[in-house]
Amino acid sequence: MPEAATPLMPIPGHVDPVPVKREITPREDGRVDLVGLSRAQIRTELAAAGLDEKQAKLRSKQLFHWLYHRGVTDFEAMTDLAKPMRGWMAERFVVGRPNVVEAQVSSDGTRKWLLRSDDGQDYEMVFIPDADRGTLCVSSQVGCTLNCRFCHTGTMRLVRNLTPGEIVGQVMLARDALGEWPKGNMGGTMAGFGDIDEDDDDTPHYTTDGRLLTNIVMMGMGEPLYNFENVRDALKVVMDGDGLALSKRRITLSTSGVVPMMARAGEEIGVNLAVSLHAVTKEVRDEIVPINRKFGIEELLQACADYPGANNARRITFEYVMLKDKNDSDEDARELVRLIKQYKLPAKVNLIPFNPWPGAIYECSTPERIKRFSDIVFEAGISAPVRTPRGRDIMAACGQLKSASEKKSRAELDRLAEEKQAALG
Repeated sequence: MPEAATPLMPIPGHVDPVPVKREITPREDGRVDLVGLSRAQIRTELAAAGLDEKQAKLRSKQLFHWLYHRGVTDFEAMTDLAKPMRGWMAERFVVGRPNVVEAQVSSDGTRKWLLRSDDGQDYEMVFIPDADRGTLCVSSQVGCTLNCRFCHTGTMRLVRNLTPGEIVGQVMLARDALGEWPKGNMGGTMAGFGDIDEDDDDTPHYTTDGRLLTNIVMMGMGEPLYNFENVRDALKVVMDGDGLALSKRRITLSTSGVVPMMARAGEEIGVNLAVSLHAVTKEVRDEIVPINRKFGIEELLQACADYPGANNARRITFEYVMLKDKNDSDEDARELVRLIKQYKLPAKVNLIPFNPWPGAIYECSTPERIKRFSDIVFEAGISAPVRTPRGRDIMAACGQLKSASEKKSRAELDRLAEEKQAALG
């Protein structure tokens, strides 16, 4: 007897979007983009394209080095591959980069790129240079689902997750722009692989010291833990010692508090953790970080206490945006100290002056109020530096990212045109 059809029941409460996992963004020409793939995945793709097991293993090792250590995008430049093999590769594969729609440079040296995927989706990345480091702020999603009320990105709808290739591609593009790939050829590094052209005898000179790009923060558009597997796989490629070779101690993953994924992040990725806290009471955090209604402050702080690898040498960073008359009182500062000590957290607090954006309903706390807040936390023995806003003039500062090419309605375009005309008098 056939089973009766079971009616679907609506699920009460907030339902997290689960975009379909995408390994590779399909290309119109049918070729496979190798960027973002691990050695094992490159080997699988080569085997699927017709290479035998021995050849696929050898070529995957060579390709991995060319892609991630050398930054080469043209198979013809891969001098340890025989020329017929280079042509065979070029017919079937591509070493891509995100398409750059716009690149801007701030008066303080911060750089922002508006990028476009092969299927026409826009996202952004930011590079922040400092005297002793250079930090790349990497996006994990097109748009965001969290709707944090102080954040411009949160006013976008979530379109989809970025693939590992689109995440790694941001790092590759930054390296391109900064000129940070080694010079010379493969002569001294790939001995024994065969197929090396005889006239290519100059060896590459390259070390990981002196790089401009030293740190990565997963703090761009999107919530990384809502795209966990793609972010994990991308960061494993970035951390691979034979490629981009960025230490996990120089990579920070920022979450707004997706509690169920935090332990997995610690175990499977193992990078530094930053948490967008921004408030110390349920009422205020419910308002400005709506995910708090699902995973409350106590649950979040317990997950921080349980985070694998957190200790005084690798402290958890709490991001705290300073909003005038909202979360910046002496009482808020003291409660922040109490919570950190209650959960025995090895922590530091980054105080972030609110970065304005068109239509924002909040104002930044005064410098005096921010200093007072910082002093209270410092006096309790917890580091609480005030982050200097960077890239505000090109909307590249924390909380300001939003695809500049986002489509506007006809009515909105008309209104903006009227306002511009009125301003011109």
